[in-house]
Amino acid sequence: MGDAVGQMLVSAVGIAISPLPLIAVILMLATPKGRANGTAFAAGWIVSLAVLVTVLVLVGSGGDASESTGGPGRWTYWLKLALGIVFLVLGVRQWRGRPREGQEAQPPRWMRAVDTFSPGKSAGLAAVLAVANPKNLVLAVGGAISIAASEAGAGGKAGAAVLMVLIASLCALLPLGTYLLGGARAEAVLGEWRTWMARHNAAIMTTVLAVLGTKYLGDAISGLTR
Repeated sequence: MGDAVGQMLVSAVGIAISPLPLIAVILMLATPKGRANGTAFAAGWIVSLAVLVTVLVLVGSGGDASESTGGPGRWTYWLKLALGIVFLVLGVRQWRGRPREGQEAQPPRWMRAVDTFSPGKSAGLAAVLAVANPKNLVLAVGGAISIAASEAGAGGKAGAAVLMVLIASLCALLPLGTYLLGGARAEAVLGEWRTWMARHNAAIMTTVLAVLGTKYLGDAISGLTR
């Protein structure tokens, strides 16, 4: 299991520090239906990500992601090569699209309407942000295929998949936990998180994507040149 966890950890952390879901759940918690909507968002995020990761691990395992000799299948290195290039391209686009000095990033339209959301709509938004957002989708594919290509047995891969979903869901679970358990200071703490993440969104995601792109390219080149 250790090999599977090590392979997926960077991707899981990359999803967990995505600013958009964290900002979304903090905004929901500040509305009159905050408790219900925040809980629905967290549940929708976890379930959607769990389904996606499970499907990808099963498909990868059934597609000979791991060879009979115990090493990753050759096609997984080609996939990592492609994902590494995608990560670097997304990182460049993220940095080039950042707000310039004196400019303020315009929030998505749904952020301005979040106070009208129902629990069902909150869960639906979580599903979209978890599996339809291109950055998170690529991160999930990379992490899940890394689990499938590891030398772990079926139980180890299942445990690694569960751990990946839990780590990747911290962006929703930490704000919800702070809201439910943080008492009077919760609102101020969440407001500081939201402001910081919104201000540094471009730098955070550019760094994550650059690190992931470099790692995946390195893994692919190393595997393909053996």
